[in-house]
Amino acid sequence: MKLIILDRDGVINEDSDAFIKSAEEFIPIPGSLEAIVRLNQGGYRVVIASNQSGIARGLFDHAALERIHQKLHRLINGTGGQIEAIFYCPHGPEDGCTCRKPEPGLLQEIGERLKLPLTDVPVVGDSLRDLQAAQAVGAKPFLVRTGKGEQTLKAGVGLEGIEVFADLAALSDHLLATEQG
Repeated sequence: MKLIILDRDGVINEDSDAFIKSAEEFIPIPGSLEAIVRLNQGGYRVVIASNQSGIARGLFDHAALERIHQKLHRLINGTGGQIEAIFYCPHGPEDGCTCRKPEPGLLQEIGERLKLPLTDVPVVGDSLRDLQAAQAVGAKPFLVRTGKGEQTLKAGVGLEGIEVFADLAALSDHLLATEQG
């Protein structure tokens, strides 16, 4: 089986500058759940890697985050898909941890836990820090325009050689078509 690593906010669900603090605020981007199902059907193990600094900022706690993730699992399972695991960094930007993207620690943990090399594994994000974390572990970064993707594109920094897609659905279709091609 192949592996794909997805950022959560802005890739799977609508993002918010005020953070996603509750299950009620978790709203899937149209087509994202179906894209995950297609990836599963195409032989991909889907794993999420997400910065969740709202915990460190006191905006929500681990229990609230668990409820958000339970909703995500319920929604994706209801469409016939599966998310194998969700990895997240609960630290704030000033905490100096190695797991907060753009640092590679979260992705390294995924590779270690799944006992898989991350070389050329697709990593999908909507921000530069997602792409930088992917590059740091030798994975293949992809940018989506959803979430903060348009802002990332406008900044234009660090995007050399990065493929850009409208959303997770378009990227999924591309990956699956490329493999069949």
